[in-house]
Amino acid sequence: QVQLVESGGGLVQAGGSLRLSCVASGINFYRINAMGWYRQAPGKQRELVATILRGGTTNFADSVKGRFTISRDVAKNTVYLQMNSLNPEDTAVYYCNAEAPGRYWGQGTQVTVSS
Repeated sequence: QVQLVESGGGLVQAGGSLRLSCVASGINFYRINAMGWYRQAPGKQRELVATILRGGTTNFADSVKGRFTISRDVAKNTVYLQMNSLNPEDTAVYYCNAEAPGRYWGQGTQVTVSS
């Protein structure tokens, strides 16, 4: 069974940084067409944060451009989200997503940014 496991969330002060990791198992990483990070804040709909496609093309939500970077390590079956210059508006549960095809989700990791 395909499984995505996120890690790296936590509490950070405004202006700080965190790096989230998502490890994929149960599927050959080369079969994944795209991976992404979504987030959901309390009372809000889940929103797309960043994606990385098979060929390496990346896309970011306007709210995180210039602050977040998405990358991958094929040998480790892992995708990362580097988050810099965090602000309280970034507080949310962050979810890893993969399309192989089919859509898979991790359980999420909490990111809390204090002012």
